[in-house]
Amino acid sequence: MGTVYNDPVGDPAKYADLPAADAILVTHHHGDHFNLDTLTALMGDETVLITNPTVYDKLPADMQAQATALANGETGQLLGMPIEAIPAYNTTEDRTKYHPKGRDNGYVLIADGLRIYIAGDTEGTDEMRALTDIDVAFVPMNLPFTMDEDAAADAVAAFAPKVVYPYHYKNSDVFAFADALTGDTQIKMAKWYV
Repeated sequence: MGTVYNDPVGDPAKYADLPAADAILVTHHHGDHFNLDTLTALMGDETVLITNPTVYDKLPADMQAQATALANGETGQLLGMPIEAIPAYNTTEDRTKYHPKGRDNGYVLIADGLRIYIAGDTEGTDEMRALTDIDVAFVPMNLPFTMDEDAAADAVAAFAPKVVYPYHYKNSDVFAFADALTGDTQIKMAKWYV
């Protein structure tokens, strides 16, 4: 499969002891998901980059040459693996200014036989709820930009991945999410903010 980074930001020195990026996914252009300096530091000559069209348009020409822009619903290949851009957006009226429908991506990719869903910044959209056969999901919860713990649990229960990692959960209670989640989905916790 190779080493795939999703929305790498922050000091590139944090990545110094990690494997080199074979591929990088960027969901959207907000600064906590897209940082050109970080991307520049992580990109190698053979690194593949997949972004939404807004981020693609912000890339310098040399980086665009290694990038593919996928709009919502489009499919492509990532290191020989199928990948699909899943719409990521806010559904609550007063939050649509953060992530309007049609602009930002989540991604479903198939790696080592697993269907992996990385939600990006989104609420529990119809497209998320319609996903099937997801083995591992990464779902955000951070108000006001995405959803609260109960809404995240409700959305996850709708598509019932085998495993869910709450991520991008600053100022949210991941244990409240775990308590609210129904069904057989296993919850994995990780340190996302270090």
